[in-house]
Amino acid sequence: MNLQFSARSENESFARVAIAAFLIPLDPDLDALTEVKTVISEAVTNAIIHGYNGDEEGIVTLTAELDMDSGRIEIEVRDEGCGIRDIEEACQPLFTSKPELERSGMGFTIMDNFMDEMIIESRVGIGTTVKISKNFSKNNLMVH
Repeated sequence: MNLQFSARSENESFARVAIAAFLIPLDPDLDALTEVKTVISEAVTNAIIHGYNGDEEGIVTLTAELDMDSGRIEIEVRDEGCGIRDIEEACQPLFTSKPELERSGMGFTIMDNFMDEMIIESRVGIGTTVKISKNFSKNNLMVH
């Protein structure tokens, strides 16, 4: 799946629904589905608010690949915004570059905790790509 959409806050819910629909073939349980949707929400919101500073002219790209044999999903959320100056600092719990917006600073922490793998690539003035993946085991798939 490859989606591109405007960096508008209302598109965060679109991204959540799109990833949920994409996961349907795996038949994940509600907890696992909620975790992935939450992660997408955090990543897309970060791209909009931090990558583009709320500039609706920006584009967010969401790509996902599903491996039905292994039950693994790989997702990328990419922006071409301002980039992250210090990724290590940005990943610290409670750190936010937008305290005036009352942001919790827990986005990357939530992403890291809910997914099996998270890689952040960013270049100042070029943009940021968040690569996340999750393995769906028999433990988080619905039993029929």
